[in-house]
Amino acid sequence: MILAGDVGGTKTRLALFDTEQGGGRLRARNERTYPSREHRNLEAIVARFQRDVPAPIERAAFGVAGPVRDGVCVTTNLPWVVEAASLARLLRLSGSGLLNDLEATAWGLAELREEDTVTLQAGAAGAAGNSAIIAAGTGLGEAGLFWNGRRHVPFATEGGHADFAPRSTIEDELLRHLRARYDRVSWERVVSGPGLVEIHDFLSGRDGTKTVEVDSGEDRGPEITRAALAGTSRVASEALDLFVSAYGAEAGNLALKMMATGGLFVGGGIAPRIIDRILAGGFMGAFLDKGRMRPLLQAMPVRVVLNDRTALLGAARQAAEMP
Repeated sequence: MILAGDVGGTKTRLALFDTEQGGGRLRARNERTYPSREHRNLEAIVARFQRDVPAPIERAAFGVAGPVRDGVCVTTNLPWVVEAASLARLLRLSGSGLLNDLEATAWGLAELREEDTVTLQAGAAGAAGNSAIIAAGTGLGEAGLFWNGRRHVPFATEGGHADFAPRSTIEDELLRHLRARYDRVSWERVVSGPGLVEIHDFLSGRDGTKTVEVDSGEDRGPEITRAALAGTSRVASEALDLFVSAYGAEAGNLALKMMATGGLFVGGGIAPRIIDRILAGGFMGAFLDKGRMRPLLQAMPVRVVLNDRTALLGAARQAAEMP
């Protein structure tokens, strides 16, 4: 029995898995979702899960939003320090897996079925080699999958925190706007849920348009998205278009850096909700707009991941393959 976790800035999802005979596909047994910020640490959530779903656990692994070093993660969007050793003690195991959430998502790609993705670009026939995944949600995650000649080996990066690079006059203005608020401006400041809100408010202030408002304390990103998709707010629609274009541009940057001839995957919680806007062409237009590298990018398959359990599946797969 495997305990797997997908730990995000907004919610933490835990589930029990076992595998088909011979180490085949994973089978989910029980699953629960908990608000991350309502708990003091991950151990508190795991302990609650054990009370909710008592079961003998033999292995465990957790994908966490943040850099993992020596079995420790200081989370990027939560006031937590997550330690693999502490989780292992709680679970009475000799050890537990702790990996970056995008690395976990990369592990989970092998568990997906055809209906779990939408193809944006088929790429060249027989495309093979390294792959990469980019995922916008509460933050911006990026990971690579090295092709060793036999299989893909996932590895983590913190590429979402690299410096944002504007590509147009309007993005030059956006950079100056964000630079006035923050010490530095990363891609995550633009391509994320909070980034969409930043873009929207920048465009609203630029032309004096009223911003999309929500009840106090609520996240404005989903309401801005709904207004954009429904066509009830011009500035929200423009913000979403700029967001999609920036998302595609950084996806292209990642594909070049990873030489992702085996394919680029778009994960995270935002892409499936705005899939029609992504399919409209702005994403792939920016992805391919790399000058002399355009033919290389045109040969890469590009797919959007629709299954929101991919990181959870990946954590379980990594645990299943632990020695």
